Amino acid sequence: MVVADAARSAVREIVDFALPPRCPGCGAIVGDEHSFCLECWSQLAFLGEPCCLRCGLPFEHGGGGPAECGACLADPPRFDRARAAVGYGEIPRKVALKLKYGGRPGVAETMARLMARHLEPGGGTILAPVPLHRWRIWKRGYNQAGLIASALARRSGEPASLDLLQRTRSTPYLRGMSPRERALAVRGAFRVAPKLKPLVAGRSVTLVDDVFTTGATANACALALRKAGASHVSLICWARVVRGEQGEAG
Repeated sequence: MVVADAARSAVREIVDFALPPRCPGCGAIVGDEHSFCLECWSQLAFLGEPCCLRCGLPFEHGGGGPAECGACLADPPRFDRARAAVGYGEIPRKVALKLKYGGRPGVAETMARLMARHLEPGGGTILAPVPLHRWRIWKRGYNQAGLIASALARRSGEPASLDLLQRTRSTPYLRGMSPRERALAVRGAFRVAPKLKPLVAGRSVTLVDDVFTTGATANACALALRKAGASHVSLICWARVVRGEQGEAG
């Protein structure tokens, strides 16, 4: 065991010398894998309490106990709870794009490390990535939400069902659309895989995605899970729009 540990340490030193760890935000050399440099770290707005009990929108002031924001009270989303690791901004956007279009699958582990704290306590949930249409997977080669879900599963011990949800038709890119346009674009675009419906009935499911913008995609996925009998649907993502910034996903 001692010899094996020493060998692994030696190999890591060689790899780190040849390919040193780099900041996921700017690419600067850092001390450890999946670590941000000080400048990029200082630009991350970590999200948490106080926030909307339902959608996780940050509140400026706390102390009033658990509460929902006005938007959730007026038009309750289909999911029970949504949380994000950070607020959407320049550095979170760069990280998301590296995973989504830059062919950097290791970034999923970086995201999962900061997202894991928002998993609901108690466990017993199924991690289900928001699906891509098969043509988009063919073009990109992978589903970024699936990579994040797998990384979260490794960290949390919760099972991930990467094919639980299916996108039944191709949908347009949602960037630049109004909330109503986004909702119409994804309405009826998702379903639970028929052979996996017994897995969902009476269970808690946690949707996994990279960016939360208006919640249109999460709502459409949550509706499909509800129809299949899910008892509780939550969402966990890397970043969410807080002050009107436009994200890359719905």
